[in-house]
Amino acid sequence: MPTVQMYATAVCPYCVRARHLLERKGVQFEEIRVDRDREQRKVMIQRSNRTTVPQIFIGDVHVGGYDDMAALEAAGKLDALLAQQ
Repeated sequence: MPTVQMYATAVCPYCVRARHLLERKGVQFEEIRVDRDREQRKVMIQRSNRTTVPQIFIGDVHVGGYDDMAALEAAGKLDALLAQQ
């Protein structure tokens, strides 16, 4: 399974939803809290070209935010992305 990283804040409702979806699927992920680390926020913006959270990466693939990941799940494509090496 590729590394999963999620740039997030503590109280963002979309971050909470993304956490729950990943946990429900049994996916281990690294959560990078951009509300605690301004440098990581800059890294997130550089990597994703977006300023909102969450920003989710599966391996080198920028999935996007929660809505993007939920759409992949609904289309049956998230598992295949998580299974890539």
